[in-house]
Amino acid sequence: MTDAFICDAVRTPFGRYGGALSSVRTDDLGAIPIQALIARNPQVDWTAVSDVIYGCANQAGEDNRNVARMSALLAGLPIEVSGVTVNRLCGSGLDAIGTGARAIKAGEAGLLIAGGVESMSRAPFVMPKAESAFSRANAVYDTTIGWRFVNKLMKEKYGVDSMPETAENVAVDYKIEREAQDLMSLNSQLRAVAAQKAGHLAREIVPVHIPQKKGNAIVVDTDEHPRETSLETLAKLKGVVRPDGTVTAGNASGVNDGACAVLLAGAAELAQYGLTPKARVVAMATAGVAPRVMGIGPAPATLKVLALAGLSLAQMDVIELNEAFAAQGLAVLRLLGLKDDDARVNAWGGAIALGHPLGASGARLATTAINRLHATGGRYALCTMCIGVGQGIALVLERV
Repeated sequence: MTDAFICDAVRTPFGRYGGALSSVRTDDLGAIPIQALIARNPQVDWTAVSDVIYGCANQAGEDNRNVARMSALLAGLPIEVSGVTVNRLCGSGLDAIGTGARAIKAGEAGLLIAGGVESMSRAPFVMPKAESAFSRANAVYDTTIGWRFVNKLMKEKYGVDSMPETAENVAVDYKIEREAQDLMSLNSQLRAVAAQKAGHLAREIVPVHIPQKKGNAIVVDTDEHPRETSLETLAKLKGVVRPDGTVTAGNASGVNDGACAVLLAGAAELAQYGLTPKARVVAMATAGVAPRVMGIGPAPATLKVLALAGLSLAQMDVIELNEAFAAQGLAVLRLLGLKDDDARVNAWGGAIALGHPLGASGARLATTAINRLHATGGRYALCTMCIGVGQGIALVLERV
């Protein structure tokens, strides 16, 4: 079995909901990092790419009809290059990378592009069809995030808690203090701002040029979500689930727009195309948990992937834990026996600061993890995320 390597990784800036990237169609947004990979690796024969695997959680609007294939074509890849869109909700982008790596390891592919895209700003409303002739009943669902077209049996057996409700469940069940949640959120923001100022995030970002009817195009080259704040400001925010709750807008991830893509290659393709590997994909694993506490999913997924890799948590030099909510992030750290302020975790900021465009976030974790490994000289990185409807996903990378 051959190894699978990540040779290049790039992303767009992450925009706020209704913000700088909200005018960009999802399929166009997904094309941007693929175009960057093509430009950055001119020696590659792009007709040799076996597939483009993109994660996307929504797929109800401009991301319908296989956004991976549409983004690949819009990016200028040859029409012979196929594309597939995968949906593991928040874990979609990370799953795309792991799935691509598995194909290379199995000998069924040599070159692959993997990643993900999400425009939560442009997620449409949807309506069900009438259930009877001449029906005057109807419903409208917002597809930005969360449940729609609820199955009554699913609701009865497992509940259909919203994402903030699941975080509140985790905070109660695992006794996660409000003060600890706000402190994690503050650290996420401060680290992201520091990483921006140090130029760490700029190295993984390709600018987005937005044409205007008059004048020059608007250039978006910086993550829009991070903001400097304080514990006092965070402490004043009210709970979003209930007034006395601990989950607030300040200690939750954003609703965002963005795309990310990585170039995967086998050992033979590294030599054939003169590619320099940045990291080896060691292993990926997923795990299921109760949907009402979906945020704890990274804990069992991490244990599974470490067992597959034959590695320990102590060997991880870099940990990118997606901060869907501070409550679940802290619960995961404590379940894994890690300190709340473990220096390996999200050193350049997490999703609370950078944002969480669902289908793209996992690929962003991998991109940042690789860059952190090279910046620090570390060997192994763990990327892990919680997933709606009760799952977790984890991926281990090794610096090359």
